[in-house]
Amino acid sequence: MDRDELGAWLRLTLSQGVGNSAARRLLARFGLPQEIFLQPEAALQHCVTPAQAKALCTVPKTWETLLETTWQWLGAADPQGPARDVVTLGDSRYPQSLLDTEDPPLLMYLIGPAALVNHRPFSPDRCLAVVGSRNPTAQGAENARLFSRALRNAGFTIVSGLALGVDAAAHEGALDVAAGAEEDTAATIAVVGTGLDRVYPRKNLELAHRIATRGLLVSEYPLGTPPLGPNFPKRNRIISGLSQGTLVVEAALASGSLITARMAAEQGREVFAIPGSIHAPQSRGCHALIRQGAKLVESAQDVLEELRMPLGSAPGRAEDALPEEGDAEAEGDGTAPDTQSPLLRALGFDPMGVDALVARTGMNASSLQVELLELELDGQVARLPGGLFQRLGRG
Repeated sequence: MDRDELGAWLRLTLSQGVGNSAARRLLARFGLPQEIFLQPEAALQHCVTPAQAKALCTVPKTWETLLETTWQWLGAADPQGPARDVVTLGDSRYPQSLLDTEDPPLLMYLIGPAALVNHRPFSPDRCLAVVGSRNPTAQGAENARLFSRALRNAGFTIVSGLALGVDAAAHEGALDVAAGAEEDTAATIAVVGTGLDRVYPRKNLELAHRIATRGLLVSEYPLGTPPLGPNFPKRNRIISGLSQGTLVVEAALASGSLITARMAAEQGREVFAIPGSIHAPQSRGCHALIRQGAKLVESAQDVLEELRMPLGSAPGRAEDALPEEGDAEAEGDGTAPDTQSPLLRALGFDPMGVDALVARTGMNASSLQVELLELELDGQVARLPGGLFQRLGRG
């Protein structure tokens, strides 16, 4: 779009008190935003309240600065690097799945490969949200990565929020899958709660750069928007709205992931949840979702079967990333059950401290610590805060 059209869209989003719903009514009546701002206040009142009509006839104080900043940001993209663009409700690239929701954003800022951004940034029917706790257990983070890798292998774009924990693991799992010779869909989409000229949290800066080379960074918020608390729950409707379904890996009862799951259900999308230990606070949200009707899943195959997608529906196979039930690998340490370490069998899959393991195994503490270290170095056990240990399952 040219500068004048961009300016009109930005002015519409900045108009005081004019939300997405009122803006859509105006667009339906008058057409493009440029036409809205040519109307007299009396004509606007046929669609919106008098206060909103007055706001539309007043140029927002920050509008010119935002327009200049955005125009320069678009023009500053490296021709050899990720592209930048703004997609509006009137753009053919705007995803239909999001248009079908109750509150689609008026516009979205994008960063990603030029081939995606300029032509077909969003897969019409192959997106799946993977969300969960910012403080997952070691097993939760591993599950997020493995499920996302398997689902990407099956041809899905993984959608999440670039937060720490499960979100980051989900993005990384999708990026673990090697790019095909003619990869024409985003490996992963990160829907963020800030302007795209900043990355939050900063710890995920490198991950954001990786996503920009094979996926999409998406935001409805203007450039310069800092990480404000209310923006993150609001952006969750985009995560669920882009996706056929939402998989919750781990979530406490007060988790923002449950907001995403609720929005997905309200949008008529599938909701999946991975069960966990009854002793883990991070599993209680998933258990609550299952009681409310979410689909309990134990493997990526369960998700694909529910969506009626065969494992071989795209290059790569989901079973390459997640073992089938009954495989030795599914036991968590790559060995058959009868040759597993007695310590692993005693540890089970719940976090446990050394004193409890001493009581359960009869081993002395020093020998136990040595064996735990060996299992940790072998990737079979994770050390958690508080002196706890947790077995890492692979299935």
